[in-house]
This record gives sequence, structure tokens and C-alpha cells, in this order.
Amino acid sequence: MKHIVTAVCTGTARPFRGAEPSAIAKRPRAGAVQVLAEGLASDEQADRRVHGGPEMALHLYPLDHHAWWRREIGDHPALDEPGGFGSNLAVSGLTEEMVHIGDRFRLGTALIEVSRPRQPCWKIEHRFGHTGMIERIIASGRCGWYFRVIETGTVQAGDSLEKIATGAEDWSVARVFRALVAGKATHRELVELAALATLSPKLRARASARL
Repeated sequence: MKHIVTAVCTGTARPFRGAEPSAIAKRPRAGAVQVLAEGLASDEQADRRVHGGPEMALHLYPLDHHAWWRREIGDHPALDEPGGFGSNLAVSGLTEEMVHIGDRFRLGTALIEVSRPRQPCWKIEHRFGHTGMIERIIASGRCGWYFRVIETGTVQAGDSLEKIATGAEDWSVARVFRALVAGKATHRELVELAALATLSPKLRARASARL
């Protein structure tokens, strides 16, 4: 099934909390954008220790969740922005329960693969000015996810995101998030996740460490 990319977004690291920088505010780009091994051309991450890199090259936070957040926290200007949660790709009709680790998608002319769920951090609450958002994300599973880039290419608004191969059918992004971020994994799940080759190495190591 094809999903239309309504916006392709990148960000620049700017002062965010005092002198501490962040590039969480992603803005739509006009025209074709290069999809490189570590993400979109010109997209920045302020703290490369925890953001960016090949295993977190592209972030997708479902547009479908924006309406839910309006009900939870009220209206906010960032909810009108396709990259309001730091998302590089604005897509509707695709959520964490529908996407699996290792799923491959054609994005414009690039080929990308689902690598891991996103783990929420304090920057989301600071951007929206609401405490408790991290707890809501963990409870609801509305986390978004990352892709690694298998084949570089280009993408622009109006292109499609088309699933071309299914990865680990038993391991949706939602299930991995519940297991490793919400901390609800069983012993058997940890064994499986530690051996799941298409899961990002850091999360495989986390599963192994909990065994």
C-alpha cells in the first residue's frame, strides 16, 4: 500500500533550553531532498550521542497522532506543523501497530528499512510546554519510529512511501516499544529481541542486558 508523503522536513540546531541546542523543530522543505546514509541532506541533530546516525537516519511520527494530542493537551502551534515532533516525514494512515522491525519501504527513489521505535525524551515536553507527555507516550505507545537507509536517493512532498517487503511479522514497532521502552518484556521476548538482526544494535544490546 502506498502512503503519500505530505511534507519532507529537516531541522537546524538552535538554542532550545538556555544555551542547550536542539533541532527537534523540523520544517518542510521545497523540492527534492537527498536521502543519504545518515539521513536527509542538511538535517541536523544537536546531540549526536543519542540522535542521528545510520540506525536513526529518518524519523517518522504519524500525523494521525496530532489529533489525539490536541485532545490530551489542547491546541498548540507545533501540532499544526508536520514536523512538530521532530518527524522528517509527514505521513497519514500508518501507525506503530502497522509497521514491523525490518519492513522495507520505497521512499521516493530511496529504499529505507524500519530499525527501531523512538524513545521519548524531555525535549518533547519542553517544546510543547507540557509535563507528563513522556508518560502519555509510554502508556499509549504513540512513539513513532526510525528508518535506516538501504539505498540512497531523493524524496519530495507528494512522493509515496510504499511498503515493498515485510520484516519481522511478530515484532511491530508497537510491540518492541512495549517490551523495551515501557519495560514489559517477558524473558522469551527478550531472547527473541536480542537475536532480531534487523533491530538496531543498541536495542538488541538492551534486550541482552536485561536477560
